[in-house]
Amino acid sequence: MDSAVPRWRARRLAVAAVVAVTALAGLVVTPAAQASPAVQYTNPLANQRADPHIFKHTDGYYYFTATAPEYDRIVLRRATTIQGLASAPESVIWRKHSSGEMGAHIWAPEIHFIDGKWYVYFAAGRTDDIWRIRPYVLENSSANPLTGTWTERGRVNVPWDTFSLDMSTFVVNGVRYLTWAQAEPGIATNSNLYLARMGATPWSITGTVARLTVPTLDWETRGGVKVAEGPTVIQRNGRVFLTYSASATDANYCLGMLTASASADLLNPASWSKSPNPVFASNAATGQYGPGHNSFTVSEDGQSDILVYHDRNYRDISGDPLRDPNRRTRVQKVYWNADGTPNFGIPVADGVTPVRLKSHNYPDRFVRHWEYRARIEAGVNPLADSQFRVVTGLNGSGTVSLESTNFPGYFLRHRNYELWVERNDGSAVFRADASFFRRTGLASSSGVSFEASNFAGQYIRHNGTYVNLTTAPDSVARADATFILE
Repeated sequence: MDSAVPRWRARRLAVAAVVAVTALAGLVVTPAAQASPAVQYTNPLANQRADPHIFKHTDGYYYFTATAPEYDRIVLRRATTIQGLASAPESVIWRKHSSGEMGAHIWAPEIHFIDGKWYVYFAAGRTDDIWRIRPYVLENSSANPLTGTWTERGRVNVPWDTFSLDMSTFVVNGVRYLTWAQAEPGIATNSNLYLARMGATPWSITGTVARLTVPTLDWETRGGVKVAEGPTVIQRNGRVFLTYSASATDANYCLGMLTASASADLLNPASWSKSPNPVFASNAATGQYGPGHNSFTVSEDGQSDILVYHDRNYRDISGDPLRDPNRRTRVQKVYWNADGTPNFGIPVADGVTPVRLKSHNYPDRFVRHWEYRARIEAGVNPLADSQFRVVTGLNGSGTVSLESTNFPGYFLRHRNYELWVERNDGSAVFRADASFFRRTGLASSSGVSFEASNFAGQYIRHNGTYVNLTTAPDSVARADATFILE
């Protein structure tokens, strides 16, 4: 908001024009919103667990593995909910060798279920050469991968005997691919991204190897390294989105994204386009630094995509970032833009994850703040302007308050019957004005309404473009005062 102040006058004129047109034409009522239901998790999910991978299996369990800071073992948890992984017992399913291959730097395990068996892809160095990092695979035929025997299937036959890591797998149109990061001879980078078809076994590749991207942009090369690593895929709307991590593993670490049509030849590098800017990066306001090495899973009801990643809650690191153990596993909801592309927003603050308030009767519009004033709008950019944390009410007594995601400590409050996002000044008046009773939606039991704690019978309601505090005497007002949490 603060950065938008110089644009204040131009935006105000634009808003005035919108309001004038709305007043003349009237707002056309559209069908009730069909939203992806809200999800709520509490971050961090796991301390001192980096490079997280969460896989939801058909047995109803989530399986979670990640890099342990000692770099000496592979750990695994399972639970029936994502939040349950935080307290689930952790098993060591494999330990590094005492000599030779797979004896050092056990990094970034991923667990997958392929053709009726479990596989873990991971990277490892040698005891006598800890930086000779290569990709390896474990196999387990047990129905529950926390039991049974994990068999070492050896190294994947990537094209060069060079630094290579972060192998992942996905299926598009019935074809299973392996993707990974590797240093290619003759290219002066730490690692680039590659793609190939999986071979006859899950620990082999076959056919053409495609180099998908080389880190060349400023945000891919910060911290004295040129890195593209940690590739993983999410698919939707006929497209394949491959996210990857870039730059040094400190506060510079961030996510980039490649996009291809699902019907294209994915082994043709020309099929992929690179987003020009990071799609997920450090955020000082929320206190999250170096978000990266992500994976994707789905919510318990299967209706929301979930971003899984690690970061730190401080910017400055003493010494080598790889020796700092405090990367934490975190999760938050992925939203989807009108053009069908994913929107990851910003790494949200620690604690409960936020929601969006979607209008019940204008389902393309969301409550957002603009220059501290609350309004409803479609196509909100940045996404975080329309995200709020539903927290315990500042005024207590069974109320809730709505805290801004990108301005922590700022809350939605009514002032002169207008809704604003303002910093909590600690006063009794502010606490009362920023506290609401959460009610069943006045127009739909599937929605919610928010009644002022200090003005009984008055609700958060949109009037045209802006959001105000009013009574809800008729069906139009009740619809205006009903929101779907997404």
